[in-house]
Amino acid sequence: MASTSGCKLSASPVLFILNVALILLLITAKSASASQERTKTEEFNVRPGGVVHSFSQKMGEYSCSFTYASQGGTNEQWQMSVGLSEDDRLFSCSVWRPQGKSYLFFTQFKAEVTGAKIEYGSAFSQAAVGGNKDVALKAEEYTVGESTVTHNEGKFRAELSKLTIIARTRHDEL
Repeated sequence: MASTSGCKLSASPVLFILNVALILLLITAKSASASQERTKTEEFNVRPGGVVHSFSQKMGEYSCSFTYASQGGTNEQWQMSVGLSEDDRLFSCSVWRPQGKSYLFFTQFKAEVTGAKIEYGSAFSQAAVGGNKDVALKAEEYTVGESTVTHNEGKFRAELSKLTIIARTRHDEL
């Protein structure tokens, strides 16, 4: 009898540890899944030729679109990421060239969010890659509005490699 109860006692801590490990694994997997659902990144080609092109992504009721025209060179691989904060109060959109610097000459650009109001917007002639730093456009080269970040005609110097927007959603707690 004593040895049987001893086996149960030694098995109990092992089962307890296994159950705790399983619960932690499930919590970690759920957290990772939730964070993946809150951000999305897609690649797209920025195509030269002077024709206006657009690329968009949605996350729930919010969306971001990047509209541009560029000249010179060949297609470049770019990325767009959209994300929603844990409390659903902030929506972010970033558009950038992963290689850091674009060799295309942009004749125009506009990034636009729907369903949210821009709190912060910035544009860069170079994205931080490989030890290089972000190089912001001069303030007179672009305008940040309530829903758009766009070039300023006659002031924009045709260099663009990254756009970043953080917008406040219209999400209200009940």
